[in-house]
Amino acid sequence: QVQLVESGGGLVQPGGSLRLSCAASGSNFAFYGIGWYRRAPGKQREPVAHITNAGSTKYADSVTGRFTISRDLAKKTVYLQMNSVVPEDTAVYYCSAGGTFSNPGNYWGQGTQVTVSS
Repeated sequence: QVQLVESGGGLVQPGGSLRLSCAASGSNFAFYGIGWYRRAPGKQREPVAHITNAGSTKYADSVTGRFTISRDLAKKTVYLQMNSVVPEDTAVYYCSAGGTFSNPGNYWGQGTQVTVSS
């Protein structure tokens, strides 16, 4: 069992940066792959980035080269560094544990809103 809490969302101008955090509590955090997913208004949820329990990463084509996923096992936290953001990045961002890049797990946080606007 793992509980997830996202933070770090907000309003950012195009071209700016933001870092999202996904803090986990519970046992066996290191055994879970953690992914970031987003849902934009009127669109389906889509995967953004994923890190496996071994530390391998995978990104959506739309964010490759701009976003970076990382983790701090001691803090039980996974981060999503978002650089060079564009308005199309506006969405509610969620983290999920226990799944893969394309198939998220059963554990979800409550989400954090990211709005890219001038």
